[in-house]
Amino acid sequence: MKNRNAWLIPGVIIAFLLVIICSSCIVITYPNEYSVIKQFGQVVSIRDNKDGESGLSFKLPFIQSVTKVPNTRLLYDLAISDVITKDKKTMVEDSFVIWSIDDPMAYIRTLNGSGAAAESRIDVNVYNAIKNTISNTTQADVISGRNGDLVASIKHNVGDSLVEYGINLLAVETKHLDLPDSNKQSVYSRMISERNQIAAGYTATGQQQAQEIRNSTSREVSITLSSAKAQAEQIIAEGEATYMQILADAYNDPDKAEFYNFVRALDAAKLSLTGSGNNVLYLTPDSPLAAIFYQAETAPTDVSASAQTQPVEAPAAENDVPTGSAQ
Repeated sequence: MKNRNAWLIPGVIIAFLLVIICSSCIVITYPNEYSVIKQFGQVVSIRDNKDGESGLSFKLPFIQSVTKVPNTRLLYDLAISDVITKDKKTMVEDSFVIWSIDDPMAYIRTLNGSGAAAESRIDVNVYNAIKNTISNTTQADVISGRNGDLVASIKHNVGDSLVEYGINLLAVETKHLDLPDSNKQSVYSRMISERNQIAAGYTATGQQQAQEIRNSTSREVSITLSSAKAQAEQIIAEGEATYMQILADAYNDPDKAEFYNFVRALDAAKLSLTGSGNNVLYLTPDSPLAAIFYQAETAPTDVSASAQTQPVEAPAAENDVPTGSAQ
């Protein structure tokens, strides 16, 4: 029993040491990281697990150490800063960067595997590229280039400046690119003025088109009225011609001519007696009216001589009372 207890404690110690030694020999590498094996401060091996299958490896215990380096896409948010455009306009810029480590050896050698050092280098390079790009671009082009042209130019200006650090710049995106609060009101006023000018242009174009339509309509109305008046004058002329033809036909008929002469004589007498007061109509023997009033069908020579010097009462006009008498 004593012999067993004497071997138990050393056995436990030996097992514990074996566990420690084994654990220091095993290296587990996940798909989203690199395992950098160092020996006396020098990098001797870099292991990854991109296929996600074999992530278990070994190293020398106590002599070699393991440093983990990210093997995935990383996000770095740049600080908000002011930039000046080509036309000397100040704008507020806020961007972020998506990056990854493609060369762990260069990353370890130049930046000592420090994420803070990598972000500091990214911040300097990307900010300089943003400043240079916007300083060579007008404010209008900066605003219109938000659809991707601006970030493409920034990424182009960054170029391969981060490759020596083992860093691959995947994308530079703009979260916020706006005017300072002190400039917003003036820009808004200018935008309103520009929109008013555009609206005035549309209004002027509309008024011009409306005037053209009115002029065309007025011309068509004038042509239509002129044509209608010409047709009306033609119809009137045709009617008058027909009227005159009817009169001519009537006067050429002896029976009708006598009747019309009688009617016209009565109209003449009526017109002569129109007025107020006592109206007297004097007729000479050769007057056609005398023949009507004395019911004579022959020449005025058959009328008695006394009719040449005596007044004759004529028919009074309508609504008038005769005031004279024939003698």
